[in-house]
Amino acid sequence: MDVQVIMRDGEAEYAVVPWAEYQALLQAAGRAPAPVSAVSAPAPAAPAASSLSEVKKLREAKGLAVEELARTVGISPHYLTMIESGEREPDSAIRRALAWNLGVSSWESDT
Repeated sequence: MDVQVIMRDGEAEYAVVPWAEYQALLQAAGRAPAPVSAVSAPAPAAPAASSLSEVKKLREAKGLAVEELARTVGISPHYLTMIESGEREPDSAIRRALAWNLGVSSWESDT
């Protein structure tokens, strides 16, 4: 079986298997194969680039607590607070994760 393991903080978090092997695992477990659904409409376009100074406003608009967004992005709540206050400039991976979770296409410094 060809399995890719995705690690976070030194621990296995996800296992990725080819679709055919996933279907075989479902059948072996006595479950119906997962249906494949086609996308009927394009995904809505993400809002234009935002400034990193808007992270707090965007987070609050989505109703996310600092701890919740930080955990999702993979950083500490304290570090997220420092990003929101402008004390720290996150690296590109954190900027991408923040953009993805806050629903923006990118940050002005990325364009």
